[in-house]
Amino acid sequence: MMEGENLTVLSGFILLGFSDAPALQTTVFTIFLSLYVLMVLGNLMMILLINADPQLHTPMYFFLTHLSFIDFCLSSTIVPKALETFLLGRSHISFLGCFAQVYFFLALIICECFLLGVMAYDRYTAVCKPLLYATTTSRERCYGVMVLVYTAGFLTSLVHTVLVGRLSFCRARSINHFFCELPALLQLSCSDTRANEVLQISSAGLNIVGSVLMILVSYTYILHTILQIPSAGRKPKAFSTCASHLAAITIFYAPGMLGYIQPRRACSGDQAKLVSVCYTILTPTLNPLIYSLRNKEVKGALRRLWVRKLVPHLSRL
Repeated sequence: MMEGENLTVLSGFILLGFSDAPALQTTVFTIFLSLYVLMVLGNLMMILLINADPQLHTPMYFFLTHLSFIDFCLSSTIVPKALETFLLGRSHISFLGCFAQVYFFLALIICECFLLGVMAYDRYTAVCKPLLYATTTSRERCYGVMVLVYTAGFLTSLVHTVLVGRLSFCRARSINHFFCELPALLQLSCSDTRANEVLQISSAGLNIVGSVLMILVSYTYILHTILQIPSAGRKPKAFSTCASHLAAITIFYAPGMLGYIQPRRACSGDQAKLVSVCYTILTPTLNPLIYSLRNKEVKGALRRLWVRKLVPHLSRL
């Protein structure tokens, strides 16, 4: 038997979850289950609402639909297996299942990273170039941009997954995490992982820095344009279109930078798990709340849906 090869393939891995604090497993299970249900309801509601209301058929809401779709898929890749881990205290995951988690999780995280940058450019065009907005963000261009976002995300993730799949894991099969995250797998390997770490940090750095740079430049121009508006009453209205996006950016990038840009040994196991909780379940749950509670157009669409669909149905009962 080659060192570590057959054992890993046959036995897979063991996800430990929060087994170092067994008394908290039931509490963590309840919290995760509640957040997951809210995430599913919130993101599916956003997708259905945007598609059902013609007034929301604009580029901003087109991109928001894809954000909700990515968030839904991201959590659904991780949380169901994590719930089993929390319920049982630990759980087994096959070799292929583990690497499927790595692949889809990384792909969706990268897609969301790029999409938030694209949404910042969309807000820049809407606020700073309103006369060119319809041309710049035509339906064909929006679809083309999303094809590029998904292609970049899934191809980049494929490179990471192929490289980590070439590592040996010897007899260490217990992953001190609630899902197969790339840094956790690198810690488990008995191979030389320097190339993987360099790729992880450089790729995360390029993705995050590139997107953040686009966001900063876009919002610099947006702020300058808003300050030039002569009417003080119109300034809050102009900035309100960007407030939800800024909130989504903040809750996504802060934990992402902690989790992937720093070297693996700089982050403790408990800290890594808490950081991962943010972008696997907390951020996808909060995004639809942020966009629905802070957005008058979404709240208006909800009222129209209530009047058009639910009130006539209730009156017939």
